[in-house]
Amino acid sequence: MGNWERLVWNQREAFLAGFQVTLQVCAVAFAGAILGGLLLCLTRVYVRPLRPVAVVLIEFFRATPILVQLLWVNYVWPELFGWPNTFFGAACVALAVQSSGYLAETFRGAIEAVPKGHLEAASSLGMPPWRVFLRIIIPQVLLDAAPSIGNQFTVIVKSSALVSVIAVPDLMFQSQKLVNKWYEPIEILTATAAVYIVFIFLVSVTLAWLARATRRRYGLGAR
Repeated sequence: MGNWERLVWNQREAFLAGFQVTLQVCAVAFAGAILGGLLLCLTRVYVRPLRPVAVVLIEFFRATPILVQLLWVNYVWPELFGWPNTFFGAACVALAVQSSGYLAETFRGAIEAVPKGHLEAASSLGMPPWRVFLRIIIPQVLLDAAPSIGNQFTVIVKSSALVSVIAVPDLMFQSQKLVNKWYEPIEILTATAAVYIVFIFLVSVTLAWLARATRRRYGLGAR
């Protein structure tokens, strides 16, 4: 019990500071992944001249390991584009671009699953294409894709443990600092794993419940 108090409880401020950074990275990356996934999906589905570009980007983002993308965005992008200029920004961008590739395919599948009768009914009522997209397609896409979107957030949380390799002071970074200071990894890494497990479990349960509740409310439970 003495080691747990000395190595974990007495270092709770460091753990809390790292966990706050982890939350920030995950939130920003998740928002970027949704926007990027939608953009790639819509380009692939509706912009025929740019479809090959979207396909290449989607496959590249999905096929590249997150560690490679972290290092690539952190060290290569500033040389090519002059951005991002911070480790935090590089971490968010790398996590976002990888997840955007998966979400793009999720959104594309949801778009293709929209019943054609809904689109024909909207067109027969004289709705312009942009309104059909906003009022008919997008709501159904988001509802159908809700479970997969929630799952992708948990993937981002787990992948965020690697941002410490580019010196982002997240939970894993703080944990490694404590291990290097005390040379007693068992308690520190066990506590770190417990934080990730509890957080991911709570997020998974909450998002799954919200997805089911929303789908039942809008009558999609039977589909």
